[in-house]
Amino acid sequence: MSSRGPLTSGDWLDVFSRIGARVRSVVLPLSGTEEGRAALSVGAGGDTTMELDRAAEAAVFEELAALAERGQKFSVLSEEAGHRAFGADYPLILVDPVDGSLNAKQGVPLFGLMLAVLDGPTVDDTDAGLVLNLNTGEEWTAIRKHGARRGGKPLAAIKRSERGRIELLGLESTPRALKAAQPLIERASKVRILGSMALSIALTSAGGFDAFCAPLPVRVFDMAASLLLLRESGGVATTLVGEPLGRLRCNLETRSTLLCAPTRELHGEAMEILGQVR
Repeated sequence: MSSRGPLTSGDWLDVFSRIGARVRSVVLPLSGTEEGRAALSVGAGGDTTMELDRAAEAAVFEELAALAERGQKFSVLSEEAGHRAFGADYPLILVDPVDGSLNAKQGVPLFGLMLAVLDGPTVDDTDAGLVLNLNTGEEWTAIRKHGARRGGKPLAAIKRSERGRIELLGLESTPRALKAAQPLIERASKVRILGSMALSIALTSAGGFDAFCAPLPVRVFDMAASLLLLRESGGVATTLVGEPLGRLRCNLETRSTLLCAPTRELHGEAMEILGQVR
C-alpha cells in the first residue's frame, strides 16, 4: 500500500479486503441470534438498524478511522451512519455493511458486504469496488477499466446453455416485485430470490443469472460495487425501460428500477419480453 499520497484503486481494494475480514468476524457470530436481531434505531437509509448492522459498521469505521489518522483524506457514506467527512469530499467511500440484513437477522446464510470508492457523485464515477459474501468469504472485486475478479481470478460470464430462453432469473425480494416482473417469470425456466442486491448482481456478472430484475425502484447506493463488476465483465444494466444508470447519483435517496444481464444479447431478450406487454 502507498505510504504517501492518495491511495490507488488497488490500495483501496486492499483496505476493503481487510475491512471485509473484520466485518465477517463480527457478523457471523451474531447472525440468527437474539443479540444480533436486537433493534437499536433507524439508520440514515431509513431501515431499522440491528445490533449486527451496528457491529458491522463499527468494524468498517475502525479501519477507515485508522486510515484517516495515517493522513488519508476522504469521506464516507454509510447506510447506517450517513455521511462522515475525513478531510475531503472525495474520494467517497460507499458502505453497506450488511447487504441482505434480513437474511442475516433470520440466520439465512446469504448476505454480503458492499464497499465502493468513487471520484465523483454518480454511478459512472465508481473507481473500484468489493462485494464480499460474508458467509463463504468469497470476494468479488473490480477496478474501472481494469477488469473484474472473483476469488482473485479474472471474471468472465459462463456461456448460456440454450439460446432463446431465460434459464435462471434473479429477482429483487419484495412480494410486489413478483407481480411487476410477471412477464419475465412466465418465460423463465427457474426463478431465484436471494435477498441481497449486491450478491445478486455480482452473480449475474458471472452468468449465474441470465437476467436479474428489480422491477420496483431500489436504492442505487446498494448497487455501486456490483454494477462496476457487471460493467467490467461485459454485462449490461439499465432501468426497466432501457435507460442508462451511469448518471444516477450514488446517495441514500436516489432509486431506480434495474434490469441487468451478463451479456448484451441476454439483456436485449429480457427487454423484448418486457416490451411485449407494454
